[in-house]
Amino acid sequence: MTAKVVPHPTIALLRENSLASVAQQEIERLILDGTIAPGAKLTEAWLSERLGVSRGPIREAFRMLEEAGLVRQEKNRGVFVRDIPEDEAAEIYDLRAAMDELTGRRLAETITPAQLKAMRSIVEQMEQAVRGDDADAYHRLNLEFHDRLVEFAGNRKMAALYRKLVKELALFRRRNLADTGVLPHSAGEHRAILKTIAAGDAELAGRAMYDHVMESKLRALGGSLGSASVTTARVRAGKRG
Repeated sequence: MTAKVVPHPTIALLRENSLASVAQQEIERLILDGTIAPGAKLTEAWLSERLGVSRGPIREAFRMLEEAGLVRQEKNRGVFVRDIPEDEAAEIYDLRAAMDELTGRRLAETITPAQLKAMRSIVEQMEQAVRGDDADAYHRLNLEFHDRLVEFAGNRKMAALYRKLVKELALFRRRNLADTGVLPHSAGEHRAILKTIAAGDAELAGRAMYDHVMESKLRALGGSLGSASVTTARVRAGKRG
């Protein structure tokens, strides 16, 4: 009779943690690509069946997603995808603008030819997406453009915070997708940003990146920011009028 092999507790724990991490990544993907909508309730049974893992890793994945700001757990009600309110989205845009300004300033002084080449490739793909009227591809490339710039800036703490904020903001933008008519203008802004960075002008590069985020904020929140906030944002973005 063959004895049943019982996994060592450490191995079992590592396996459980690994499954939780995989589950967390897959649930996050479903949330960020819109498969699971903001406000939706997440159930252990459905996710366990869909992902092919037990409920233990799903519960741990919920905890990780809550720390990442993507879900909320309500006592006696369950786990829900967060629905980012407009005032919180406005705060995230402001933080992003400040970090992007710092990124632009730093890269104007430190970006390498290889990094510039990589960024130009992304911009060219964005322009192709505009010509093909492919908003989903453009959105993915837009996220990649900014993520790579923050990565190239070399501040790991800022990059980690930036990525958390971008994921939270995606929950808001998923229900406020930009009109495809603004994509050509947006693509032009990205090429202009890269031009200022390549020119080595730290002040201009920082301002270009700041203005770009504030333009996005105005497009997404202009109708609900309030006149004072809109005026302030336009002044900071160089849009007096």
